[in-house]
Amino acid sequence: MTTVRGAATTVAVPAPAPAVAQAGAVSDDAVRTHSLTKRFRTGQVAVDGIDLVVPRGAVYGFLGPNGSGKTTTIRMLLGLVAPTAGQVHLLGAPMPQAAARVLPRVGALVEGPAFQPYLSGRANLARLDAVDASTDPRTARARADAALERVGLGAAADKRYRQYSLGMKQRLGLAAALLRPRDLLVLDEPTNGLDPQGTREVRHLVRELADAGTTVLVSSHLLAEIEQVCTHIGIMGGGRLLLQGTRDHLTARRGSRVVVRTPQPDAAAALAELRRLGLADATVDPAAADGGVTVSAALADEDPGASPSTLPAPQDIAGALVRAGVGILTFDVRRPSLEQVFVELTGEGFDVAR
Repeated sequence: MTTVRGAATTVAVPAPAPAVAQAGAVSDDAVRTHSLTKRFRTGQVAVDGIDLVVPRGAVYGFLGPNGSGKTTTIRMLLGLVAPTAGQVHLLGAPMPQAAARVLPRVGALVEGPAFQPYLSGRANLARLDAVDASTDPRTARARADAALERVGLGAAADKRYRQYSLGMKQRLGLAAALLRPRDLLVLDEPTNGLDPQGTREVRHLVRELADAGTTVLVSSHLLAEIEQVCTHIGIMGGGRLLLQGTRDHLTARRGSRVVVRTPQPDAAAALAELRRLGLADATVDPAAADGGVTVSAALADEDPGASPSTLPAPQDIAGALVRAGVGILTFDVRRPSLEQVFVELTGEGFDVAR
């Protein structure tokens, strides 16, 4: 059951769009869009022709600054907002044509939950469960209690919703999305209002769901949480999908460097060997006190869409240096953080909420 409060406010001014860099091929996708676009009556474009790909079984972190179009995209995926153009497929079926068949397999928390303030948490879940024709009313109470326990609200099940804190309200929204097993879970800012302990619990819950086979698409402004839990990342900016792919591949493709500490006499040989291997921008740093020098080179191509097969693996680089007679004191691969990639693409810091 999808619970929604308020309207999407993400807008962006259209501008020439760069090509989306899509890392890695996917075949069996939980979410796939083609040229998905949303233009409001004012002429503002919130989402501009994006090709979103969420593989089945992935935990997909959906990132972007204010006005980037994340929430509008999520609302279009769920049929809450009609796209201006483009196509949406959920769990392999076209939307909205297959909505009646697909949406019962999708749980969602979008822009904060909306519940009846004078009903208890359990009663609110029972009310939502009652309108789901695909569930068995005889097991409604058991499902509600299980969902409440799963999000840590078992002790507050009979407390009125109006007496819930912001974090408790968010937990109840998660419980509503978990009333029945889901193949796809779409969470928009699921840790909003939660304390650090609650945030950790949501992270563990997402991992448990993914381990059980549920695909999770999570939009969040908590970079640390995304880095810890997500297997795939998509970064929005100005209504466009700027980059998407596996988390490790995205960071590896944005200016990673191999850094070798070698004895002074081997510096020239190391430099020549790195260049022979095709690594770019190979340089020798000044000598350190121990007499060694640092030789570094760009391991990743600056084109994030380039094939990784064209670049040598770190272990191959180390082996080639040894075979060339280069002594190695230390060998390290330094990759940019997800935050660095985000700032590079969007030009903004990560203190954003939507």
